[in-house]
Amino acid sequence: MRAPRWDEVVRRTPFTLGVVATMLVVAVVTGSLWSAVQDRPLWDVVAYGLPAFQDGRWWTPVTGSLFAVAPWQYLPVAGGFLILVGWSEWVFGTRRAAIATCVCQLAAVVGAAAFLAITAPTGWDWAVQVAADLDVGFSAGAMAAVAAASVVVTPPWRARLRALLLMYVVIAFLYVGLLWDLEHLIGVAVGLVLGPVLLGRSPHLVRPRLSRREWRLTAAGLFALNAVIRLVLFFVPSDGPLGAASTDTDVWSVLLSAALSLVLANGLRSGSRRAWRWSVGLSLAVAVLLSVGAVAALSDPGEFVVELESAGTSLPSVVLDVGLWLFQLLVLVLGRHAFTRPSRRRLRRGDALVGVDDRGQAVDLLRASGGTTLSWMSTWPANRWFFPPDVTGRPAGYLAFQLHRGVAVALGDPVAPDPATRAEILDRFVDEQDRLGQQFCLFSVTDEVVAWGQGRGYRSVNVAEEAVIDLPELEFRGKRWQDVRTALNRAEKEGIKYRSGRLGDLPRGLQAQVRAISELWVSDKGLPEMGFTLGGVDEALDPEVVVGLAVDDENTVHGVTSWLPVFAPGAVHRGWTLDVMRRLPDGFRPVTEFLIASACLDFQQQGASLVSLSGAPLAHAGGNDASLGGLERLLDTLGAAMEPLYGFRSLESFKAKFSPRHRSLSMVFRDEAALPRIGLALTRAYLPDASVRDLARAGLDATRR
Repeated sequence: MRAPRWDEVVRRTPFTLGVVATMLVVAVVTGSLWSAVQDRPLWDVVAYGLPAFQDGRWWTPVTGSLFAVAPWQYLPVAGGFLILVGWSEWVFGTRRAAIATCVCQLAAVVGAAAFLAITAPTGWDWAVQVAADLDVGFSAGAMAAVAAASVVVTPPWRARLRALLLMYVVIAFLYVGLLWDLEHLIGVAVGLVLGPVLLGRSPHLVRPRLSRREWRLTAAGLFALNAVIRLVLFFVPSDGPLGAASTDTDVWSVLLSAALSLVLANGLRSGSRRAWRWSVGLSLAVAVLLSVGAVAALSDPGEFVVELESAGTSLPSVVLDVGLWLFQLLVLVLGRHAFTRPSRRRLRRGDALVGVDDRGQAVDLLRASGGTTLSWMSTWPANRWFFPPDVTGRPAGYLAFQLHRGVAVALGDPVAPDPATRAEILDRFVDEQDRLGQQFCLFSVTDEVVAWGQGRGYRSVNVAEEAVIDLPELEFRGKRWQDVRTALNRAEKEGIKYRSGRLGDLPRGLQAQVRAISELWVSDKGLPEMGFTLGGVDEALDPEVVVGLAVDDENTVHGVTSWLPVFAPGAVHRGWTLDVMRRLPDGFRPVTEFLIASACLDFQQQGASLVSLSGAPLAHAGGNDASLGGLERLLDTLGAAMEPLYGFRSLESFKAKFSPRHRSLSMVFRDEAALPRIGLALTRAYLPDASVRDLARAGLDATRR
């Protein structure tokens, strides 16, 4: 993106530049730019705080905002205001940014004084001490302006920005607790509420939707924050609202605990299962030990408080530590699905968890035997694999499945070299589920499996229509291809180029943009990221998967698609299946048409015979059995309800631009009595992290839309 011109900066940030200029002029006129105002009589005239209001200096919220305590502080005070409020004014508009900055600064100064006026008479040591302090600077208003302007930031950056602000002001207040820390806390809180109001909206709390990567980063960030807090409190002891906040007296114990937290944070960031287990154990152990100590205070509070004071801490500080460790534990438990990567040593040694070994075996069988357009999805790590041996004792093939609610939900057709072997795998799979007392469901299967089921008296229902493009004779000619040709021509005129390859081999900058686009898409949905037959960035990182990017001359990614391999026997690529398809909201408009058309031409040159645009779940539901009219209507209703959330039917209409041929994808099951459990199992397969409340709220939202 181009850098803004200086005249554009002046035009769009007049409030910020005006305030900074006024600060510097006042600093020069009063001499505070070279002589600390705190050491001069002027301090008692311009500084704000509870003593100023008690003495009737009501003007100090205005005058104090234009000063810095010492000359060297003008750089962070004026510079911070320039950056924070300047950004807020740029994205939020001059009028809104000015109102947010001034209103929140006033609210922070007056609110802090009011809070101290109420709490100081109670004898609270911290309040008594801080109530006598004075302060200057516009920092509370500047931070509050960012909080208010965050309302226009797109997810997931909005949640990240707000979390960073709240984390800073809350931790600073609790552990440091100076006057400006209290002002910052009040200012940011008011700013978060005021931002939506300035846009004409009513403030409301929204539960953030976290992708797997977001869960990893959140957990890692908490452990890194834990390390930073320990280090800062040891080297800069404080006496905040909770009393003394230094809990360690030995430098080596501080450094070792901080190092351990940072090592675990790095492991959590990468999704390590081992790091997750150690982190859960450590969080639980520390929380229990601290809780036992806090409970001991109830039995002998006098002696316990003396022990805490000798250790340089206080009971409220211990309670806060317990709360932080429990919060870390909660994040780890709620996000446990994001931490599935085995250790590198176990992967190298080949004795990792069964699912990892089975996946490698499944990939080998798929490459050797070939499969359908959906078969690569059966190799995703969330699956289990059923490997019945042949007469030699070796796996004859496999069937991938997931187990939810007592239902084994198989994904796609079995992978095996011939129809007879595939039918035998299905028979043995059903027998195994009967032996275990479980229901079964064969989901997104072809007509071959439907015919197998009909021969055994099973029921089937159409759940999707797969769109397939035959590549050998593909030419974008004629009226029906007008939209596709327009997209290609516009891309050429606007400098948009198609770039393909393995995502892990692309430059880090492009990878980061792909993740950002994906997380923006996830955060915009009313439900968490879906799975089962719908992959994400983690699946796109597989070396066998190819991604296509729409990139402009400035290396900005406007859209991304990922393509799963379709193997013929002998590990030959006979085609590719579309999986991830996401676009930059404000980017090149026909980017999706451009990406799919470019991929088709690219695969055609490589000798592939087909491209599958996959099947949109529940976009077209119909029965292969006339007696299932009620089930048809149920699936049709469910598809209509989920349309505002995920747009499956709109996607199905979009694929028609490529004039594909269609193949039915069906669900095969024993009988209607199993449908309630199958419905719950499929919901859990597609939405493994959604709660009942999530589903109910999403249903209401979909109904309103």
